[in-house]
Amino acid sequence: MMAGNKTDGAALAAAIEKITGIALSAHERLARALTHASVQAGAAAHYERLEFLGDRVLGLVIAQMLFEAHPDAAEGELSVRLNGLVNAETLADLADEIGLTPLIRTGAEFGSLSGKKRINTRSDVMEALIAAIYLEKGLEAAQGFILDKWAKRAKGEAAGRRDAKTELQEWAHQRVKVSPVYRVDRREGPDHDPVFTVSVLIEGLAPGQAQGRSKREAEQAAATAILTREGVWKDETR
Repeated sequence: MMAGNKTDGAALAAAIEKITGIALSAHERLARALTHASVQAGAAAHYERLEFLGDRVLGLVIAQMLFEAHPDAAEGELSVRLNGLVNAETLADLADEIGLTPLIRTGAEFGSLSGKKRINTRSDVMEALIAAIYLEKGLEAAQGFILDKWAKRAKGEAAGRRDAKTELQEWAHQRVKVSPVYRVDRREGPDHDPVFTVSVLIEGLAPGQAQGRSKREAEQAAATAILTREGVWKDETR
């Protein structure tokens, strides 16, 4: 991320065009979409309002895509798939994958934010960018960008999964009649970029352990590790 760095509007637009394939001429709005409130340039100079709009555009496009792609799916399954495709972790990962993260402008205080808030920032900027595309180029262009960047995830088996902790909770209740217990084993790294190691314990089973940039991320990964090991979920890495 770019700590307080002012990028020329044309250069920023060129970088975004390389990522999205869409040429945006509203440079001030685009800069706002990539600016975190920690820059402290005034309430109208950061991404939060655009994020609000982009969240709704993203939800609509993904909902329509799922509705059309799964004509026999019940509302509950569609909701699970939708949540998996629009949650903060998915959007943050996409921001990293497409090269958007290094373009985000942040203030000095951003370094003290927790791992979860840093995930939310990358997620929010993805939504703000969608809003910037929508406002200048219309719904069709925003839809094209979303379908292109989300297509691979939408087709994956994991897109139909429930939250890993929820899935493990129900599976553990059915198998051993107890709830999983999560334990933080280690917290390493600086305050602004910690790494958590978490174990999940279930009576009668070997523990599952994983790491994450936040406690929640590590817990989800540990739950996924047990679900995969026990054959409840398919190993997506193979």
